[in-house]
Amino acid sequence: MYQALYRKYRPRSFSDVTGQGHITETLRRQIINGRLSHAYLFVGTRGTGKTTCAKILSRAVNCLDLKDGNPCNKCVSCTGIEEGSILDVLELDAASNNSVDNVRALRDEAIYSPVSVKKRVYIVDEVHMLSLSAFNALLKILEEPPEHILFILATTELHKVPATIQSRCQMFSFKRLSKGAIAGRLGVIAAGEGLTLTADATEKLAMLADGSMRDGVSLLDQCATSTLIDLQHVQDTLGLAGRQELMLLAFAITRRDTATALGILDTLYGDGKDMASLLNELIGLVRDLLVNKIAPESALISSGASRAELSDLLKSITPERLFYCLEVIKDTLFGLSRGGSSKLAAEMCLIRLCDERLSDDVKALLPRISRLEEGGLLNVACRMQNVESDAEDVKEVRNAPSLTKQETSDATPFAIDVVTSPFIELLGTHVPAASTEQTDTLLPTEPTEQPDTHVPAASTDQPDSHIPTASTDYWTDIINNLGDHPNVRALLSDSSKVRVRQDDNVLIINIADSFNAGMIEEEYLELLKEAAKNALGYNVMIRVEAGVGKIEEEKRLDQNEQRPQSEHRSLDSLSAFDIVNFE
Repeated sequence: MYQALYRKYRPRSFSDVTGQGHITETLRRQIINGRLSHAYLFVGTRGTGKTTCAKILSRAVNCLDLKDGNPCNKCVSCTGIEEGSILDVLELDAASNNSVDNVRALRDEAIYSPVSVKKRVYIVDEVHMLSLSAFNALLKILEEPPEHILFILATTELHKVPATIQSRCQMFSFKRLSKGAIAGRLGVIAAGEGLTLTADATEKLAMLADGSMRDGVSLLDQCATSTLIDLQHVQDTLGLAGRQELMLLAFAITRRDTATALGILDTLYGDGKDMASLLNELIGLVRDLLVNKIAPESALISSGASRAELSDLLKSITPERLFYCLEVIKDTLFGLSRGGSSKLAAEMCLIRLCDERLSDDVKALLPRISRLEEGGLLNVACRMQNVESDAEDVKEVRNAPSLTKQETSDATPFAIDVVTSPFIELLGTHVPAASTEQTDTLLPTEPTEQPDTHVPAASTDQPDSHIPTASTDYWTDIINNLGDHPNVRALLSDSSKVRVRQDDNVLIINIADSFNAGMIEEEYLELLKEAAKNALGYNVMIRVEAGVGKIEEEKRLDQNEQRPQSEHRSLDSLSAFDIVNFE
């Protein structure tokens, strides 16, 4: 009967165990020195040698002819334990024996001395599957076991094992095996089976094993349908995409070429490639791209792609988008495990990878923002280059001989474009504003006398065109309609303390004194509305504001008033909102 390779080539001594020297050496020394513990807890991921070391230890503690701490595998005890004929060494699966009754039966049986060997050994695999009550039943015998009892507990999820159990065991952590260690062991097994395993096929199998020796040997067993096992044979047998197809697919994704990516996927699907395996390969490549982007000198590349290929792909993809791709592929793989159309899920995944705008996930916002920023910086760089060129042209025009009126008129459109560019200030180039009426003075080459364009300061007594004062006709009519309220009429007629302006259907009354403004607003607002309606012939809204200094300042800015600091108006002509600077 055919026996699986991982069982046929299971290590039979501590010396044969690959990649766990820190554990096998410690156990071997304990056996030699007679310092064995009553309970061990082996922790590690699948396929790292936990059960193998437990079986070797169970034979070693009962071996009649130890070989430097290793079992001889020839005596009655070793052969009986290996064949399963000695009932004093029992291997249990906690997944199917997890009740408190199973543990109680084990505890009641453990008190009896072994029949044919020196120690009664219980190997409990996947011990984290025990129920809480079962752990409690196991606790007492772990704390005070008989001298002839040895417990070996194995688990892949240490956090599910209660701390009270952990504290009563010697714990050994099994490391994930390296690709080199797996590749070396696969070469030994292939030679023992008479298979020709090429180097690139060995590397691919070691990478797919993901740190598990059992998975690597099982993949080799699956590919052992031919005496020659090369990379192409491995890809065809396991349904993997070729390196060239995978790189082309990644290239199409980075270039956002959805049509090409879907075409490659359809070809691979037609060739019988497994979609889950394809996405696993793709996520490994994206992971390597991210590692190479963040740490270019790192030796953590695991996909088999060369650094030159990774660098070529990285030219058109950002770290933000790489993070997004990892999340999308991971979510798709999780969805594939729950069933459904694998091809449809893979196609939707590729569409979202090529264009993150089609994803409604919040995770898509980061690469989209990065894409906008990248485009914005590119536009800025182009515009800056154009502005620098334009600035050089302006300098050449300034240094050129004086232009005639007709020549300068022809140059006007160009000068206007330069003036309106937002980057002139960044370049430190100042270009005077162009005038459409006097084109002959657009770019003067010599100082010329300019007419005095100083506008005298506007008097506060003269009403502004858009700020009517108390002398405005419609305001006078409104005041005259106030009727028998002489105090209000007197207050609102004072042009030095009241400013009026109309904004659409709103009449804004600005009063210097805040007390008077509050009084008008609270007591006479309805009266003013009625008077305005009678004067204007339609209803208006009235808003009362305190202070007119702001309006005066806006009026001065609008008129470009430039008054020398030494020039001061007399105190008699100052309004209530003028600021007096006493020197």
